[in-house]
Amino acid sequence: MSGLATCAIILARGLGTRMRREAVDVTVDPAQAAAASRGLKMMIPDARGRPFLAHLLSSLADGGVTDVCLVVAPDHDVIRDYFLQHPPTRMQLQYVVQAEPLGTANALLAAETWAAGRDVLVLNADNLYPVAAIRALVSLGSPGLVAFDPVALVRDGNIDASRIASFAILEVARDGSLVRIIEKPDAATLAAAGPTPWVSMNLWRFSPSIMAACRDVTPSIRGEVELPDAVALAISRGMILRAVSMHAGVLDLSARGDISDVAKRLAALEPTP
Repeated sequence: MSGLATCAIILARGLGTRMRREAVDVTVDPAQAAAASRGLKMMIPDARGRPFLAHLLSSLADGGVTDVCLVVAPDHDVIRDYFLQHPPTRMQLQYVVQAEPLGTANALLAAETWAAGRDVLVLNADNLYPVAAIRALVSLGSPGLVAFDPVALVRDGNIDASRIASFAILEVARDGSLVRIIEKPDAATLAAAGPTPWVSMNLWRFSPSIMAACRDVTPSIRGEVELPDAVALAISRGMILRAVSMHAGVLDLSARGDISDVAKRLAALEPTP
């Protein structure tokens, strides 16, 4: 558990429920609408036709990642076909199927064999993270996560201030270690956390021991096991995760209202996975 972590697992199995919903006064082109209707957030094209996932892979490569595993649904031909036609040149790309949508901890377990005992980055498929954040975790040398400044998320990304409360906030110790993750904090918890609590955008570096916590974590009443719960269990067992503070924006592609702005921002970039 040291050195560079140049392998990343992208959790791309989600159902995209919010993205599937029609939205009032939201205009998207036919290709974007088709991907959104299938819940394929990572395959929604920018204004020049390149899928969001191509930009995410390019950022990972810029940050020093050389091997990527996509955790996908059984029906993932759209993703595979695109990257067969446009193969990455700066990384190896592989696929692992999560048979049922049983939560993010279960998705990570689906990639355990692929990870092969290595430290890995773990991240969402519908967020475009700053290269500096990726690079920081690649070189961190131990488990950790990126703690985002909410002011910068609003200023530099596409996240409205009213949405910050929907993200998990972080309690970080004086030594920079993660104490706990607070999912969907209520008003009282947010007020107690102060005006600018650190925010998690689910960008992690894990050692192999996270897999045991993913196996042992208690499922929700829906039978799903979630990564934040596995992290809490791992911390209780002695895992130390360092919080890397980041004052930068993230592009979030969660719902149809995000598509137009994200697509325009990405149009000027040249993704080279």
